[in-house]
Amino acid sequence: MDKARLVEATAEKAVHHGTRPLDVADVERVIDALFGTVEYPGTIAQALKHDESVVLGSFGSFRSDGRDAAFRAGRALVEYLDENG
Repeated sequence: MDKARLVEATAEKAVHHGTRPLDVADVERVIDALFGTVEYPGTIAQALKHDESVVLGSFGSFRSDGRDAAFRAGRALVEYLDENG
């Protein structure tokens, strides 16, 4: 799934979890702010650069070992993949 499809799918999914649809452009701005772009680091990258880990509940966490970033899947993600894999 590329970024464009991720943005579209997230906007579609948000309709089922909220009271109003989310605009695709708004979803794209949030994804860019979270994960970053080439020009601007996202909030995850900034936290890792400051030696902070980022924990997204049972989805998983990001951490940095100096220059490398690592993602560790959380329990909910692992269980979902095991059940539906």
